[in-house]
Amino acid sequence: MVDETEGLFDYSYSKNSFANLGTGTDVYSLITENKMPNIKTVDGNEAVAHVAYRLNEIISIYPITPSTSMGEFSDAWSAAGVKNIWGTVPLVTEMQSEGGAAGAIHGSLQTGSLATTFTASQGLLLMIPNMYRIAGELNATVFHVAARALAAATTSIYGDHSDVMATRSTGFSMLSSRSVQEAHDMALIAQAASLEGRIPVLHFFDGFRTSHEVAKIEYLTDEQIREMISPEAVHAHRRRALSPEHPFIRGTVQNADVCFQEREAVNSFYLKFPDIVQTVMDRFATLTGRAYRLFDYVGAADAERVIVCMGSGAETVEETVRWINARGEKVGALTVHLYRPFSVKHFLSALPKSVRQIAILDRTKEAGSVGEPLYLDVIAALGEGMQSKNAPFAEMPRVIGGRYGLASKEFSPAMVKSIFAELQKAEPKNHFTIGIVDDVTHISLEYDPAFSIEEEETIRCVFFGLGSDGTVGANKNSIKIIGEETDNFAQGYFVYDSKKSGSVTISHLRFGPHPLRAPYLIGQGEAGFVACHLFSLLERIDVLKYARQGATFLLNSVHPIAGS
Repeated sequence: MVDETEGLFDYSYSKNSFANLGTGTDVYSLITENKMPNIKTVDGNEAVAHVAYRLNEIISIYPITPSTSMGEFSDAWSAAGVKNIWGTVPLVTEMQSEGGAAGAIHGSLQTGSLATTFTASQGLLLMIPNMYRIAGELNATVFHVAARALAAATTSIYGDHSDVMATRSTGFSMLSSRSVQEAHDMALIAQAASLEGRIPVLHFFDGFRTSHEVAKIEYLTDEQIREMISPEAVHAHRRRALSPEHPFIRGTVQNADVCFQEREAVNSFYLKFPDIVQTVMDRFATLTGRAYRLFDYVGAADAERVIVCMGSGAETVEETVRWINARGEKVGALTVHLYRPFSVKHFLSALPKSVRQIAILDRTKEAGSVGEPLYLDVIAALGEGMQSKNAPFAEMPRVIGGRYGLASKEFSPAMVKSIFAELQKAEPKNHFTIGIVDDVTHISLEYDPAFSIEEEETIRCVFFGLGSDGTVGANKNSIKIIGEETDNFAQGYFVYDSKKSGSVTISHLRFGPHPLRAPYLIGQGEAGFVACHLFSLLERIDVLKYARQGATFLLNSVHPIAGS
């Protein structure tokens, strides 16, 4: 008899004995045994990398903005000898390209290893050929993607969903996170579900807006991570490894007599997967108290107007819905977490039966298409539902689609309010844009930039600096100190110019007594503190437009104070 537990777990550790990487400025410093706090202030990339590193044995990487630091953290931890939950130090290897990284992951999975990678934008596109094979062979893995715009007419380093949407036919499941906390949690949910359902998962979150946002979150402990991973699922993954000791054929070339049948043979796995993901989410809720659904609805139970969205924009929609409903209206927000496989059953059950108008928001553009991906999926889901014997609505809701936030274009509560107002019109504009002024095709919606839903207790600060002058680094340390050394909730977001060093940076810091669900910039006239670290910026930027009445202004000047 062979002991199937041999080599799977290292049972020699004591509770909390794994070393963990700290979140201070020195990424190589290790927190000593039993000193890991549950609350940490980190950015989205570190939150995801922490979980991915602890769950995997092979990490193949190739750096691309804005996913780079996930690989950097993993490489630093590996060099420092930090162990994963299996008691081994993961092997982190930088390949010659993103295609090579995906190929290395494919090969590692065939050996029965637990493997992952991190990428974005064009790098993700280079992984597509391997993704088809990985999914076709039902290999369990998670690719973590800081979603970023693809190069089209121009190249942008900023975030939207055009890269992940280009992979939706690969067979990978697609799981979306909308905040730093969710990205941390979904990294674990994705791997647990992938191992149990044998469907590889593309876990994505918004580049820069989530990947680089610093927020105060509740960190998962090693015990919680271990509890979420099924030993039987890991054993099964190991047993599927190609080995001369138990030969098995895989990756053959097939003719027309069987290839069609082979492709259809995976149907049962995809049909079961949404329920598997929800079961994993329920197990996660029992362990942590943080509950997720495939489609999370927030709003009035009898709402007639609903916005459907995913990614960080969904959090903006949800908070605006709470503000609007508190003032007597009845609207709703539906957040999509599991985008692939798209579960019609779960989607229709999440919508209130009273809905009459729906706006679908996509953070991508598909030129020449009838509509963007999420819009088309929702239309199809509603169509299937209305054709069934038990139609979910008395009549088909009116559905409009819109584009927002391409290349990290700002998406604020004022824009959400404008979309709800558009839904009330007798003939609302379909395939609209929000956040820009379109004077060519005239499909953009107007909005009031002065509209705000932020609480008065929240302290808001804006800092102007020059790339590489230390302003961003200092503000990151400041917001981490506030988050970890006080009872305040804290958030830091940093606007970089694509030219990087020598260009303007703007740091947006929030902190206060209440949770911060504000994945958008501090607006004009909202900051209680404004600082300008380069005197010459006053000549070309209206830095005081962010200052509220009575705000404090700090200027780093080359000129002495008069009379000093």
